[in-house]
Amino acid sequence: MKSLLVCSVILLAISCTKGTTDLGSNIEQVAIARVDSMPNVPSTIKILDWEAKARAFDSFVFDWNNKSEVGPMIWLDDTRRNIDQTTFGLYTAVKDIRQGKNVNNGEFHESLNSLAALLGAGLVGIDKTNQDGYNYVKMVQNYFNTENGWNIVMNNTHPSVALLGGGYGRDWWYDVFPNALYYAVCDVFPGVEGADEILYTVAEQFVKADSVLNGNYDYSYFDYAQMKGMVNQIPLQQDAAGGHAYVLLCAYHKFGDPRYLKHAKSALEALLSQKESRFYEILLPLGVYTAAYLNATQATNYDVQKLLDWTFDGCKDPKARHGWGIIVGKWGDYEVNGLQGSILDGGGYGFLMNSIKPAWPFVPMVKYQPQYARAIGKWMLNNVNACRLYFPMEIDDAHQWAPEMKAITNDNISYEGLRRTDDYGKKSLKGVTPVALGDGPKWIKGNPTESMFSVYSSSPMGIFGAIVKETNVEGILQLNCNATDFYTERSYPVYLYYNPYNEVKSVDFDADGNVDLFDIVSKEYVAKDIHGKSMFNIPADAARVIVVLPAGTTLTLKDGKIVTNHEQIIAYK
Repeated sequence: MKSLLVCSVILLAISCTKGTTDLGSNIEQVAIARVDSMPNVPSTIKILDWEAKARAFDSFVFDWNNKSEVGPMIWLDDTRRNIDQTTFGLYTAVKDIRQGKNVNNGEFHESLNSLAALLGAGLVGIDKTNQDGYNYVKMVQNYFNTENGWNIVMNNTHPSVALLGGGYGRDWWYDVFPNALYYAVCDVFPGVEGADEILYTVAEQFVKADSVLNGNYDYSYFDYAQMKGMVNQIPLQQDAAGGHAYVLLCAYHKFGDPRYLKHAKSALEALLSQKESRFYEILLPLGVYTAAYLNATQATNYDVQKLLDWTFDGCKDPKARHGWGIIVGKWGDYEVNGLQGSILDGGGYGFLMNSIKPAWPFVPMVKYQPQYARAIGKWMLNNVNACRLYFPMEIDDAHQWAPEMKAITNDNISYEGLRRTDDYGKKSLKGVTPVALGDGPKWIKGNPTESMFSVYSSSPMGIFGAIVKETNVEGILQLNCNATDFYTERSYPVYLYYNPYNEVKSVDFDADGNVDLFDIVSKEYVAKDIHGKSMFNIPADAARVIVVLPAGTTLTLKDGKIVTNHEQIIAYK
């Protein structure tokens, strides 16, 4: 009787997990070589509460009466460029002397900063369309440059101030990325007056540009007024094709115009036609996501592995952005695995903004290419863990450039970067590795040390805030795959979990209502009809991509895809 009872329990457990329908076989995981060289478990793990940090950052930076030592970080710009309305500016860095309401006519501020701040805030639930009497999402429409005829969202509102900072019609990524940011912001805050017209016009400009380029993206930038590729002293930026592809995919989701899908594919094919990596900043990762999504939904066969390797291994052509990639290793006593920046500059130079933003495309990507779940989960654990080192309260005084100033922003604003070695020649930092610092004092003569604290670097923290949550097991994160999967159907919650340990781990799950948990990696239920607090197991050194389904949802295999009884696709392979 005892044996029969044990057998019955085992059979019941099997039936609850595998179910009665064959839903396919386990997805074999594909490695990313540079991720494999990172530790499964960082020697020291500390995961910040990124949602809380994003909320605190928003309160600090959008405080018109900021009483801290740094003073208000925001001001009104009433020059009414491009659109007849008042907009706002944010300091790029603390006490940046190029900026403020009384400097350069109050016009020098950057959309890479403002848009990321709105996106980050929106992702953690802050309504930026109605905050302190301002609709900030409407106000950023002044970055949509009509006066110069480009008719895209740009980093500044006008050419007269643009060369004071990064890129204006001379550095392609600065011209393309604000449009990806704007599309993302408008998905988080839909229905703002005038936004759809801007989104439509941007899509049309990108279609025209891709048509003119016709597969040849060998340019430093593109003049969207003349519709002409340009070459200058800036290295050629073929990875702009990844940005074009991503924005046009978003436009296809929003407007349904098949031309946008056609040119998303065309731009992606131009990106893949490169002989080697042209990675710089963020546009290539957006291209990776686009390729993964199209492979799953459009039956394309784009080489996602090549694009991932190009991102992680970095650009190796001395004529391009040489050395830009994903950092691996230990600098002194600190692990810096997973950060993005220069692999070569001074032995390595990581940036917080660049380290956060690839999470935007890479985490949702695993819904469409679950064979990368383990690799992306492992990279995220290392990256998120190391990103704390940019904050002055999270790295010891001996490893930061200005420890005497570490409290001036209440730890709301990070250093811009983390260098393997100091490049300012400060005597006390000789032989010290790593060093938290920033480039602000190099931007213009007279910029103070405080400008090492970087508002633009901190502004996208809400991306981590929306994606990253700790679980009951140290080192196992719950990563929200829907948070930044903009303009797609997100019918059910989806989470990526990676277990870095050499043994099975049980992870808590708080269910809202009665739900089933289905893993699209192993093609099995890990829990059925649970309510409230429950748990499930993750095998050793493995990942799960869990889809949270209403209890009793029926799954079937249809044309190789797993589909619910409501005709929702939850797995593409």
